[in-house]
Amino acid sequence: MLNIIIVAIVFGSIVALATLICGTILIIVKTRTNRYSSGATDSEEARIIQEIYQGLEKLEGRIDALETILTEGQEKDGYKK
Repeated sequence: MLNIIIVAIVFGSIVALATLICGTILIIVKTRTNRYSSGATDSEEARIIQEIYQGLEKLEGRIDALETILTEGQEKDGYKK
């Protein structure tokens, strides 16, 4: 019975070590391939940043319009800056 436990521990350790080594190799390979193919992601990121910037410009215009509406409403009510 003791021999079976020892064999199971040794075999389990070997399987765990092989899994750890294969996982490490896969992570290294995936990281290296992502570095070389990052040109496509850079252009995608640039496009997203441009869209955000354009959206912020539109938002700024809307805020200016709302400020104008509010100040006109205050002037009608008799409030002044």
